[in-house]
Amino acid sequence: MKALTNLLDAFYPPFKRLMPIQTFRYAACGGGNTLLGLAVYFVCLHYIFAHENFDAHFMIIKPENASLIVSSFVTFIVGFLLNKYLVFTSSFLRGRIQFIRYLMSFAFNFFLNYLLLNLFVQKLHLEKFLAQIISIAIVISFSYFTQKHFTFKEEKKDS
Repeated sequence: MKALTNLLDAFYPPFKRLMPIQTFRYAACGGGNTLLGLAVYFVCLHYIFAHENFDAHFMIIKPENASLIVSSFVTFIVGFLLNKYLVFTSSFLRGRIQFIRYLMSFAFNFFLNYLLLNLFVQKLHLEKFLAQIISIAIVISFSYFTQKHFTFKEEKKDS
């Protein structure tokens, strides 16, 4: 992880005046994880589920929702590891507590993403991949604050 942190930090100098290192790391890791999620979503939507409903034997799942589930599972694991070991390294919370809080935050973000995706696809008739991009942009805004102030909470520094 140290090598990955050093590599990431090598790109920080141009952004130094704009944001603290932690925010830069969050943006870089989150951006990479978002691109990974979009790639998984795209592959699932177009090739695995091929725009067809998925029969899960106990329910039928629309292809955009099935793709969302798969991509969310991947980004959940990658996102937690990146945030814990690269971004919020000075959190005083135990790993188990961080994981539970991350899962809670993830569940809320997943639900929000699901609602937005379905609103954009079914009500506004946007193309499914574009709808997912817009949904993600909205969810990311909320996510940073929950990760920083809840999931990976740090002790307040005396000023």
